Amino acid sequence: MTGPVTCEVDGGVARVRLERPDKLNALTLDTLEALRDTAHGLRTDRTLRGVVLSGAGDSFCAGLDFATVLREPPRVARAFVPRPWRGTNLFQEACWAWRRLPVPVVAAVHGHCYGGGLQIALAADLRFTTPDARWSVLEARWGLVPDMSGIQALSQQVRLDVAKRLTMTGEVVDGSRAVELGLASEVHADPLAAADAFLAEVATRSPDAVAATKRVLERTWTSGPRRTFARERFEQAVLLRRANTARARQAALRRETADYGPRGR
Repeated sequence: MTGPVTCEVDGGVARVRLERPDKLNALTLDTLEALRDTAHGLRTDRTLRGVVLSGAGDSFCAGLDFATVLREPPRVARAFVPRPWRGTNLFQEACWAWRRLPVPVVAAVHGHCYGGGLQIALAADLRFTTPDARWSVLEARWGLVPDMSGIQALSQQVRLDVAKRLTMTGEVVDGSRAVELGLASEVHADPLAAADAFLAEVATRSPDAVAATKRVLERTWTSGPRRTFARERFEQAVLLRRANTARARQAALRRETADYGPRGR
């Protein structure tokens, strides 16, 4: 029997898919636990070079399945309590765990991308969407605010006034408009194929440099210059001692020689 989330790793790419197509991949507590556990499990895979998040059937994810989740109040209460060593509860970690991976994560979005589904997509490093996908911070319609890491992610992606408008109204926008607003990264007719092409290109780069890039940007994006400069120096000093960096440098020199000929005397 297929669980609420499947994960297949092939050629260094993990394809993680929500598997409740009959419910538009609406999120249950089981789904959130599976997302969290899958992300945590992938952290130990040293061959991993990227992740694609997608949804089976007609939608990426239509948000939280309130009817199912609210049948288990004690379990909801437990899920709401944060783990002090991470600073997230289950709802938040199911999304933010993807930011903790040292590889690029791409959300391939089609159909509905509502509420909790949008927050999962925002936790990816990039979001490729079909032009007709439907995006919404849907919590407003339930009298709620985004609480699955969505506020943090929105603050990194869109202007403050845009975040307020989307969060206050629950307005639905299509994929093309989502890109204009900053919710999504790029529009593609086939987001899955675009995600595969992007990750194939990234796989030609040093995995140490890719991990350092994600780490330094995540940790300094809203920091001041002094802290950012210190982090840049630290990451660069570590990279300069790595074998993968030496290999990347040698490959770059070979490409330059092929393109421009030998340099120097």
